[in-house]
Amino acid sequence: MGGALAVVRNIAKALALLGALCAAFGAAGWIAGGYRLTLLFGACAFLLGGTIYWYGDRLVLGMLGARELPLAQAPALHSTLERLAAVVGVAKPKPYVIRDGHPRAFAVGRGPAGSAVAVTDGLLGAAPPAELEGVLAHELAHVARRDVLVQTVAVVVAATLIELSRVGGWLARALLFVLGPVAAAFVHLLLSPKREFAADREAARVCGSPHGLADALLRLEQVSELVSFSANPATAPLYTINPFPEEGLTALFSTHPPLGERVRRLRDLDPEWRQKLRAA
Repeated sequence: MGGALAVVRNIAKALALLGALCAAFGAAGWIAGGYRLTLLFGACAFLLGGTIYWYGDRLVLGMLGARELPLAQAPALHSTLERLAAVVGVAKPKPYVIRDGHPRAFAVGRGPAGSAVAVTDGLLGAAPPAELEGVLAHELAHVARRDVLVQTVAVVVAATLIELSRVGGWLARALLFVLGPVAAAFVHLLLSPKREFAADREAARVCGSPHGLADALLRLEQVSELVSFSANPATAPLYTINPFPEEGLTALFSTHPPLGERVRRLRDLDPEWRQKLRAA
């Protein structure tokens, strides 16, 4: 029931965003030239919203340097992704890889019928099979709940605002001072930390155990401290854990709940895990 409500809520957010975009452009058109420009600007806003809906995933993947991962290069990853997608009840997302030693993963797209999952070389090299499975299941949970739809839109808009500040020349710092908080407020308006808890629970159900993902979260945090990372801070909500230091501008885009709380909740799904560990 909670998953169905999340789907409805995310679709409503996407429709509200489209309506707000059209209204804002229409108001600008009315101020600039009356009825005709209102229709023109509104139509342009509708087309812009459609572009983000259909091509937002490609924009994000291109921005982060992701490349589609052929079956021959990673048959095990393809097999795991296909199996987990069948359990979750979504179409198998297209797998992408980022040639980067920093371990991270994310999902983008429109929802169950059209999405992509990207992983880095660092994640493939650092995570054992059970942990990688937990991370992939977590991302697929975001796909099933249509979190990816809102996340993709939020990141595209916020990243665009951040990039716009860089065209200001000597005004860049002042523009960033204004546009950065606006972009962050937009992200926080759309994305709640609760989505990560829900995706964690679903991943534990799909994998049959919460410990693969719990171990993966701890490993990602530990390894990420040893590998340098840089990207547009507006992309922070995409990843399984926030890879950015929570300071300065990057702290504004942190939408993940505390990692320790996520791990605790996952362990609590199997209250007898300590006894099982001792027995092993």
